Amino acid sequence: MLNNFEIRQNVIIFGLMSEKEKHKLSFYVNEPMALYVTKNNGSLFNNLFGSNSKQVSAMSDFDMLQLTRNGLPKRLLLSLAKRISLTIQEFADIMHISERTLQRYDDDAIIKTEYAEKAVELARLYTRGEEVFGSLDKFKTWMKTPLHVFKGETPVSLLDSSVGFDMVFKELGRIEHGIFA
Repeated sequence: MLNNFEIRQNVIIFGLMSEKEKHKLSFYVNEPMALYVTKNNGSLFNNLFGSNSKQVSAMSDFDMLQLTRNGLPKRLLLSLAKRISLTIQEFADIMHISERTLQRYDDDAIIKTEYAEKAVELARLYTRGEEVFGSLDKFKTWMKTPLHVFKGETPVSLLDSSVGFDMVFKELGRIEHGIFA
């Protein structure tokens, strides 16, 4: 199995070859050159994972999957909550963990996979919101504003379920394309 670097290297080499040379290599797929790796460039990912921005921006979805499977330290989860202006109670409600249980964990304790997964989804949502609104502060204000499209509920109150996350992501897509409910 090739790693991301080897794939990129092969794609670049193949892209530089002449058509005659490419036809000699029967094991290559004959399609336009593309790199099938998605990237997570958001500033909240940088904040959450505490890595340098080059390392985080090069993370593929599979890298992110592995990170969530391993769990995240409590201090990173609380750092995310602080960055997106959620109280410990609001954050605990979204994570489906009691506030007291969350407080009992040591700062460096690895929190279970399901909580890490929710934290990654939160970081993705807030990163997307920052892209759509052009400012994290504007998005945080929007998240705490009761909206007609959500029957008077705040978007942040919907984040206790995956359906709620989907609803907020879809509304961000509508806003980005100028389609208001």
